[in-house]
Amino acid sequence: KKKGKKKKVADPRKLEVLDACHALGKACNQVRDGEDARRYLKRAKEGYVEQLGPDSEKALSVTLGVIIVTSMSVGERIEKFRVLAERMVAVLGEENVVTLETLNYLGNVLRENGELEEARKVCEMCFVGRVTVLGEEHQETLATVTCLWVVYKNLGDYEKALEFYERVMKGSEKTLGKSHPSTLMAVVNIANVYSEYLEDQGKAEGLYKRALKGYEAQLGRDHVTTKQGALNLAICFARAGEKLKLKKITDEYPFILIEVPDLNPDYYDWSDIG
Repeated sequence: KKKGKKKKVADPRKLEVLDACHALGKACNQVRDGEDARRYLKRAKEGYVEQLGPDSEKALSVTLGVIIVTSMSVGERIEKFRVLAERMVAVLGEENVVTLETLNYLGNVLRENGELEEARKVCEMCFVGRVTVLGEEHQETLATVTCLWVVYKNLGDYEKALEFYERVMKGSEKTLGKSHPSTLMAVVNIANVYSEYLEDQGKAEGLYKRALKGYEAQLGRDHVTTKQGALNLAICFARAGEKLKLKKITDEYPFILIEVPDLNPDYYDWSDIG
């Protein structure tokens, strides 16, 4: 009687070595050592394929790393991410953390390349999965939300962009605190949409003031981020025709008139206001 072919069993000791190679590859990439990153990741990929098969989670995960560290054209990188993401969805499922990581990379590269509609679809798929698996306030979920608000802003859908900006702000408030610089950056992003695109200087003013107050407390008045916050508020006052408020902020932060002399309230062209 003919015996069936035995299923190959992975060697735990070899897997430990491969896991170490995978970790080393990631570490090398973080310190910008591309050559060693590629060497370790390729070794891990070959070993995982041999030990576990090409469609194993470990093999697919390290394939993502290989794509990230390998030099190639943007178009080629996008296509490799697409193929890998499709394979992961088919084999691992839409809610697998490795699949979601790949979708996030794909969405960001598409966004950076101006392929906004596909980026929107990919990031929304990633967002839904990460909310389900990680929760809405997890930092990886918020990273996908950040990609989404940029996509919607670039598409000109400012109301939808605001929705995602506010998700980032509320998530950061809960996980990092209301005065954390990352939270305040989300506040500034919301204010920018109101000021630059929706032309609602009243709402923008309150948000810019909140950010500036937080920056002053957390970073000090001389920090470059605090100064940018003061400049944002000055521009908002100028757009709103608030001459007295503009004079007050430029008195408090004299650098504004040095860097942007056109904001001098005594010489600013107020004729276009209103």
